[in-house]
Amino acid sequence: MTPPLPLPLSLPPVPEPFQLPFHYGALHQVGIDWLVDPGPARELLAKHHPDLSAAAFEDGRALVSLNYQLYFAQYPFGGGITQEIEFSVIAFPTDEGDRLPRLTYAQYAQGWDQTKLLGIARVHVVCDNPFAIRAGQELYAEPKHPGWFEVGLPSLNGPAGETWTVRCRAATIGPDDTLEKSPDPLLDITAELDGLTAVAANSAPITGYGTDAEGRLLAGPMNVYQPYRWYDLAAPEHSGRTRLAVHAPGDGLGHDIRALLADGTPAVGAWTYQSPPVAAHNRPYYLRTSTGTSVT
Repeated sequence: MTPPLPLPLSLPPVPEPFQLPFHYGALHQVGIDWLVDPGPARELLAKHHPDLSAAAFEDGRALVSLNYQLYFAQYPFGGGITQEIEFSVIAFPTDEGDRLPRLTYAQYAQGWDQTKLLGIARVHVVCDNPFAIRAGQELYAEPKHPGWFEVGLPSLNGPAGETWTVRCRAATIGPDDTLEKSPDPLLDITAELDGLTAVAANSAPITGYGTDAEGRLLAGPMNVYQPYRWYDLAAPEHSGRTRLAVHAPGDGLGHDIRALLADGTPAVGAWTYQSPPVAAHNRPYYLRTSTGTSVT
């Protein structure tokens, strides 16, 4: 006798004033990946996301990722700019493990997992927009907290290059939902990708996992409408291309990064995305006029 099908799950609520999907007007992003000892990754997931398991790649190692985002969104009242960093373990729902393909890290990074069950299990998210912090917490059960950023990134409006530098500092949310900045540093990231050849990576939609206050596991896919650029950093000569300095205290963010990433652990890959420009304001030129000053 065929067992009865399980009842369909209800969708999580969308509280006011949010609307889904959330549309990005522009996105600039850099991510750095590390293969690590699976033991601490499993312990961290058991603490934050008990229904997820760490994905296993080369030699059974787990994969952790730090990604920085700068994005713009247009609202009925105007525009908003947000920056954030996510610290995540690549994981999958434990009950769905029999559906996963066996992949190397490079295959995963280029988007070979078409089940999209391999996703980012967010452990810490630091964000500089109080409205976005609230949205992440209430919609996607993100462990999202305030911080602020000083960055240098590739830009058509600056010197040519493919180097990203991100400094994240502490902050609190004050009265009237304002961000109150602290000078205390949390972490610094550098990715020097100049001169490297990128591979187009069709890795979206990217599944982001969260666990809400009632212990329910959520999955939220994010579509990105062009390929990512993935950089293979596994070769020994690329070991100095990325640098991570953790300044956060010994609890929370700083503790969890140090538990998974030993000092000097080399990154195995980096990936970037930058929205193409939609307009350009060109250089002005002089016009001849009957009353104006002549130009030589």
